[in-house]
Amino acid sequence: MGNSIKPHIDRAEKTGVCQLCGSGLSEFPPDLLRLTKNLRTLDLSDNKIQVLLKSIGDFTVLKSFLINNNRLASLPLEFGNLSKLETVSFNHNRITALPSTFGKLRSLKSISLCANGIKQFPLELCSLKNLDVVDLSQNKMTTLPSELSQLQAIELNVNQNQISSISESVAICPRLKVLRIEENCLQVDSIPRQLLTDSQVSLLSLDGNLFEMKQFHQLPGYDKYMERYTATKKKFQ
Repeated sequence: MGNSIKPHIDRAEKTGVCQLCGSGLSEFPPDLLRLTKNLRTLDLSDNKIQVLLKSIGDFTVLKSFLINNNRLASLPLEFGNLSKLETVSFNHNRITALPSTFGKLRSLKSISLCANGIKQFPLELCSLKNLDVVDLSQNKMTTLPSELSQLQAIELNVNQNQISSISESVAICPRLKVLRIEENCLQVDSIPRQLLTDSQVSLLSLDGNLFEMKQFHQLPGYDKYMERYTATKKKFQ
């Protein structure tokens, strides 16, 4: 393994970009620690890594980190030291929660945690002021809690969870424009009226829940939502 990834690491020393997808790795390669001060992009997807070293926090200029399709169950507290990180993707792992230090990732713009084992919305995301896109699809969450009112994201994807309730506070998310809640456990009366009448949301995806879409179309406030939806659609035509 060491010899097979050495050329990639040597090249990354010059380029700041290291792609080690599908390299048969069962652990975080210690040789990568040579690159803590110049690595900007790291892709460790499609391996069998179970643990991230505490030294992941030493990659002080890392902007993009992908580690999809591995076997991670948790992240070290030191992950919160990646102050330059803008994009991170943990799709198809075994993560159940984020470390308390995750709220220190002040540069983070996009996070994807699709297909993990998350049962509660990670409230650490609500303190990230530059966050634009959150993908938590294919997890095990049952509710969107009131604390989401602090979320700064423009797009939130929680498709294919087990969500049966949405706090009305979600309607006051200051920048939320796209909310995807397809294939969950929502009844039509679980949709807060405020989400239709008073929110910024202009695309609300609800297919595959426990009601017919025509029931959604008959809800009080639906017309108000459609005004935003139509106005946004026209902008992109």
